[in-house]
Amino acid sequence: MIEKKQNEVTRAAASSSIPSCLSGLLLAMILLLVTTSVQAQAPWPQMAYSKDGTPIAFTSYGSGGTTLVFVHGWSCDARYWRSQVPSFSARYHVITLDLAGHGHSGMNRTQYTMQAFGEDVQAVVEAIDASRVVLIGHSMGGSVIAEAARLMPERVIGLIGVDTLENVEQPLTAEELEQMVAPLEEDFSGETREFVKAMLSPRGQPEIRAWILADMAAAPPAVALSAMREMMNQYVTGEAARVFQEIPAPVMVVKGDHWPVDYEANRRHMSWFDAIIIDEADHFLMLTRPNEFNQALTRAVQTIQRQVLRMN
Repeated sequence: MIEKKQNEVTRAAASSSIPSCLSGLLLAMILLLVTTSVQAQAPWPQMAYSKDGTPIAFTSYGSGGTTLVFVHGWSCDARYWRSQVPSFSARYHVITLDLAGHGHSGMNRTQYTMQAFGEDVQAVVEAIDASRVVLIGHSMGGSVIAEAARLMPERVIGLIGVDTLENVEQPLTAEELEQMVAPLEEDFSGETREFVKAMLSPRGQPEIRAWILADMAAAPPAVALSAMREMMNQYVTGEAARVFQEIPAPVMVVKGDHWPVDYEANRRHMSWFDAIIIDEADHFLMLTRPNEFNQALTRAVQTIQRQVLRMN
């Protein structure tokens, strides 16, 4: 948008009869005003405070009766929803946030549990006093929004997992968890790149792939390792499934086809469950396949709203 405005200003200055020295000065002043005006349209991040006092950065866009709260995944942040904000904020109140230890939020914890992350989301929802909320969580964010929904059932009308929650009964032993984490402890940056690379389609845009790999590999290792252990330990203990037995809201997932969905396992624990599958989409489909993802997410939100009406 800024580039478009700049081109318009440049053409106007070139076609005018203003002396070149004054034209250059005028052009610089106009470009500064245009750039400042465009930047001013983006809302400033705000801060809420989680139960333990950790500051949680969030940004609010648009308005509407339903609030969509976008929760990022492991070693990511609010920027991963950049392709969703413009589309959905035109119809809904949209919130993006950085969980503790990520992005612009505080990182004074020693343990990054899914419950504490859920309290981060709760703090933001209560700070804006949203009463009709759909929680949308990518990857680890699926576990986070489940914890958040358990904490505030009176506010949350639905949950949408993004390439997550394929099987909340997925078996995992403590030994398997240790084998998963050990390489990350030895070489966090290098092993994170390999771990994430396996979840990215080689057919995707090279610049997006490169950005995701570099960004996630640069995450704070202490935060990432704690969060990984806490997230996967829920499958060791069975908490990944049990949490949904306390959530009355319907659940959907929007995901690629690389990991199968166990509908029966999920429906044993969830009040209502369904999925939308995008063929050949990878784990970061909100960035790598934004148009198809946004259409699918719109369908998921509308399905949740219809299901809530039926349930009530």
